[in-house]
Amino acid sequence: MAGLAQFYTGEDFAGLTKEIVGNRSDFQETPDLIALFGAPPDLDAEALARDVMDEAVARWMPEAISVFARQKQSTMHTLADRLRAIDFTAPNLAELQKLETALLTKTGTINSKIPTKDAAADLGPMLSAFEDLIARTHAARDPRLVAQAIARSTALHRFAGPFLARYEAEKAKRGWLDFDDLILRARALLTDPRVAAWVLYRIDGGIDHILVDEAQDTSPRQWDVIERLADEFTSGEGARDAGARTLFVVGDKKQSIYSFQGADPREFDTKRGVFQDRLTGAELTFQSLSLDYSFRSSPAILRAVDATFNTEPEPRMGAPLHHIAFKDRLPGRVDIWPMEPLTEKPKDDSHWTDPIDRASPQDAKVILADRIAAQIRHLIDSEETIPDEVGGRMVRRPIRAGDFLILVQGRNAGSAVSLFREIIRACKVAGLPIAGTDRLKVGAELAVRDIRALLSFLASADDSLSLATALRSPLLGWSEQEVFTLAHGRDGTLWQRLRGQTDLHPQTLETLRDLRGQIDFLRPFDLIERLLTRHDGRRRLLGRLGAEAEDGIDALLAQALAYEQTSIPSLTGFLEWLQADDLEIKRQIDSASDQIRVMSVHGAKGLEAPIVILPDTAMRPERLNADLVSLDGVPIWKPAAEDVPAVLQDRLDAAKDTLREERLRLLYVAMTRAEKWLIVTGAGKGAKDGSDWYQTIEAAMPHLGAFDFTEGHVSGQRHEEPGWYDLPLVSPAIKTTPDVTLDPIFTVAAPAPPQRPETLTPTGLGGDKALPGDTGRDEHTALRYGGYVHLLLEHLPAIPGTDRAAAANALIPDDPLAAEALAEATRVLETPALAPLFAPATLAEVAVSARLDGTPLYGLIDRLIVTDSDVLAVDFKSNRVVPDTPDACPEGILRQMGAYAHALAAIYPDKSIRTAVLWTGTAQLMELPPELVTSALQRRPLLDGAGGRS
Repeated sequence: MAGLAQFYTGEDFAGLTKEIVGNRSDFQETPDLIALFGAPPDLDAEALARDVMDEAVARWMPEAISVFARQKQSTMHTLADRLRAIDFTAPNLAELQKLETALLTKTGTINSKIPTKDAAADLGPMLSAFEDLIARTHAARDPRLVAQAIARSTALHRFAGPFLARYEAEKAKRGWLDFDDLILRARALLTDPRVAAWVLYRIDGGIDHILVDEAQDTSPRQWDVIERLADEFTSGEGARDAGARTLFVVGDKKQSIYSFQGADPREFDTKRGVFQDRLTGAELTFQSLSLDYSFRSSPAILRAVDATFNTEPEPRMGAPLHHIAFKDRLPGRVDIWPMEPLTEKPKDDSHWTDPIDRASPQDAKVILADRIAAQIRHLIDSEETIPDEVGGRMVRRPIRAGDFLILVQGRNAGSAVSLFREIIRACKVAGLPIAGTDRLKVGAELAVRDIRALLSFLASADDSLSLATALRSPLLGWSEQEVFTLAHGRDGTLWQRLRGQTDLHPQTLETLRDLRGQIDFLRPFDLIERLLTRHDGRRRLLGRLGAEAEDGIDALLAQALAYEQTSIPSLTGFLEWLQADDLEIKRQIDSASDQIRVMSVHGAKGLEAPIVILPDTAMRPERLNADLVSLDGVPIWKPAAEDVPAVLQDRLDAAKDTLREERLRLLYVAMTRAEKWLIVTGAGKGAKDGSDWYQTIEAAMPHLGAFDFTEGHVSGQRHEEPGWYDLPLVSPAIKTTPDVTLDPIFTVAAPAPPQRPETLTPTGLGGDKALPGDTGRDEHTALRYGGYVHLLLEHLPAIPGTDRAAAANALIPDDPLAAEALAEATRVLETPALAPLFAPATLAEVAVSARLDGTPLYGLIDRLIVTDSDVLAVDFKSNRVVPDTPDACPEGILRQMGAYAHALAAIYPDKSIRTAVLWTGTAQLMELPPELVTSALQRRPLLDGAGGRS
């Protein structure tokens, strides 16, 4: 593992180990990686670095760096900085990589922009040596990359050996076999020279017919098994009675889309040639037939498919397509809507309470999802019709939700906004019946998370967060306010607080006490079942989350049973086991449920629908997601894109070509899922070379005689088969549903929440804060300076005079204003007349709150002195111009002090309230008459009823 970690830079380790397991037969032998890469036997990366950065380079490089640093161009300054960071006296692999960064481009080519013309002239005799260094660095790059790739792959193989041995031992301990084990062991039985002849002899008389279905998705390992089984059909006595033994292989290379499972369509042609040679060599009949009929799609859709792939001069599938519609009289249509373009990223005006994963309404995928949902709603509500076969005759019937199948290339598509999820969201918002996701991550389901939260509390009563989550869930049905009321101000855990409120929450306590009383006696499955059945949990969850939550609940129960079969059934152990698992199940969604289906093209293989929508047709990045790449059958750990040596680049380019070919086959599968109506649209940007799905189909529309159309919420181009509206209309049987009287809470909209009133501050009541001529500093500097003085006057009174300078340095950052602020604060503190303001019994930075005409008021009083008879509130002001009398005090300051007096009067109704301003610039305390500040407060701007200023 240490060798692997040396090169590990954050790749998905789980994905890497999964690939190792999936290709474990390729790790059985330790390869000669040096010979495989075509590298010299004595390849030494460190020696390579020393050859490039020899002693001569170390001698003249400082002078060259000085030349580059003197140049005017920023390019040369960057070059000088990068070269200066390299230790030419101790060359190694790391220093060589730094040198490549300095002298070569990102793609590894020689940077023609260095040195510049002026720098080259200033280098003089060193220019030749510098150009030679560039050439040597460029020549050493690929050997270095090869050495690095060999080192990484060596670490990979050293890790894979013991890892796979450990993996096999753990499976053997449990008696487990995975799917690959079944294939590999069957192949080993049929190919191992020690037992293969005997096994083939034993099964020779028991196999007369071999049928291989979906042969285009058969992996090479699976073909090996088929080939061994069929060997006896053409050898010796095995070729007896040729008419009685058959090998029937059915496949369509155009639909090979499972390369991630090992499928390789090239094997289909290879094995066909192998079987043809063997059968004809044994004088047996061999037939290769093509079935061009399509038993699903209408002629209009098949013509669109042919036009899409039969491009000139080279057909996209390698050979021209000529589909024949079995339902040759079935009307059909193909629509293409305009691509929804990318929009500028909107300004982030979200609140901290908003979900962080909520997509912007202006996102192209969100807009497209809403448009799709709106159009489906329009087609259903307007009773638009679609051809159908009823009782052996062609008719028209109204469109229903179950007719729609929406196919995407991927559920997440590698972006923050998932078109897959947005379509489901938009359909639910539009009130359309939708089946939800076709693949379910059990641990991410809300119903499962609610049950897990309750189980976590049952396992540990001190887990207050889990209890709060369970209380808010449909299982217990508390409101946010009820949970807050229970939790706020408590002393101890949430459960301690709750169990003392039997009169307030009897039903909740009855449920929790019953379950807590059973955790030591019931297995996890029985405990969950008790929660779901006896305590009505299943009905509550489905009532809140919908019928699709049932799949997650049932999967959780299945997980509980699986856990109990392999471990001691404890609740704590089950929760830990569940936390470590990432179970994903495939939901069985069919058209019989009369719901819109949204799924990936891979998941829809073999399915069909009257109307298919392809919304995920924009450009997709061509990334090889696999961590391993094969080099002559040997797994190699794929380097980063910038570190790929030439010997691997061709393999990666070929893999990308294979990926593009499979992407086209995926498009073919997607288009041929449609029976009568194919709708194509997209969101995002198209590929520059026109290779994305949207442009591929769009290019075919002019060859189909497409015409412009507008319908409902969309417009675009349409290719239509004649006779769509000529068929007789058949109305569906009306389904009657019993009337259900709902509680008004479900039918009456909730009242708008009351608008929260504005909170006033004493300093925000309007009015000037300074006298005319007080312009010694700009506003920002004055505020900063005043803040320093306030901070010092708050903390320094409690510190001896000799220590105040050191304390000030700790309080105030390095600022030119600091010394002046300290001098002013010290002058105030050393003024004898002001000493009572800073006595130990006085209060600093006192927060007060009150209501002013019904509006909340909140402020901070700089200094507060409370005696038996009166209260003095003092505010510090660092104005440069000080008024001579209280009447000349700025209006804003008078209103501020009036607000303090108003708040203090409410707090101390039996005391005399006094206010004063301490002008720190002159160390002068000015007491303000009560009637002066009170009248100033009354002159403030009034508030309207909503809390705004009038």
